[in-house]
Amino acid sequence: MSGSDWLGRHQVAVYAAGVALAVGFGVGLPSAAPLFERAITPVLAVLLYVTFLEIPFTRFRAAFTDARFVGTALAMNFLVVPVVVYALTRWLPQDPVVRVGAFMVLLTPCVDYVIAFTDLAGGDAEQVTATTPALLLVQFLLLPAYLWLFTGGRAADAISAGPFVDAFLALIAAPLALAWLTELWADRSTAGRQWQDTMGLLPVPAMGATLVVVIASQIPRVEDSIGEIAAVVPVYVAFLVVMPLLARVAAGLVRMDAGAARALVFTSVTRNSLVVLPLALALPPRYALVPAVVVTQTLVELAGMVALTRLVPERLVPGAPEPIAVPGFAGRG
Repeated sequence: MSGSDWLGRHQVAVYAAGVALAVGFGVGLPSAAPLFERAITPVLAVLLYVTFLEIPFTRFRAAFTDARFVGTALAMNFLVVPVVVYALTRWLPQDPVVRVGAFMVLLTPCVDYVIAFTDLAGGDAEQVTATTPALLLVQFLLLPAYLWLFTGGRAADAISAGPFVDAFLALIAAPLALAWLTELWADRSTAGRQWQDTMGLLPVPAMGATLVVVIASQIPRVEDSIGEIAAVVPVYVAFLVVMPLLARVAAGLVRMDAGAARALVFTSVTRNSLVVLPLALALPPRYALVPAVVVTQTLVELAGMVALTRLVPERLVPGAPEPIAVPGFAGRG
């Protein structure tokens, strides 16, 4: 068994170890939190680079042309999810800081470990990977608008365009361009192919390292404000329950096969806490609790993903990759 195969089969254990290590650092060495915080953006950039390298660009382009999947994924994340988030957050305390943190993380679809969990559940991981640039670009464009809509303009006024542009350039444009150049190099050079093969060992370790720096950087804040943050945990749990069911219905309505349907479930439920965190950290001081609210969602979601990787293929979207449908609905083929 190759190193990449072994890591792929044991990636959940690697992620769990990363979370445990992060909690250990956060609790036992809280003074190191600023160091971990400074490492977030470069570690994330490496993660997204090796993630994009996993899919050859010829197949990447082909997957992106699947208008049915891309359109449904965009509709779920930017039309359905905002309605669900608005409904679920009605029960949150009126504290605008807690609400802003919940809105920032729940309104932004995941672009990193969603691929790994989709693959673990037997979903179409290539399709999810191909859709991630569109999901990231659209969320950066729409998040300020949704924050303005949901908070009456208070939070949106505190968010400048600069951090969003910087995050897009550092976390999507640069890694994507480097991945494309790496593939060109690998097509023309033995050294390039060796480099690409070596990078193929890194997605799981890079994801583990990202969890370490993100969680370890915010554990002290979570500890200091556990009472305020606890209020969002039921909202995060409810989101994990509601969105897979809605995504399953949507997949049936557009006649997706099982692989695509599982991919739609995971891209609809997983959130972009790791990439959103640099934006949360750039907020004014009065929003200092927002990063901890964001990281709390990561912890809740990772626990939920362990369950969903079993429940989705066994219960929610069982069977071979053939069209599925909602009972009683005659969809178009």
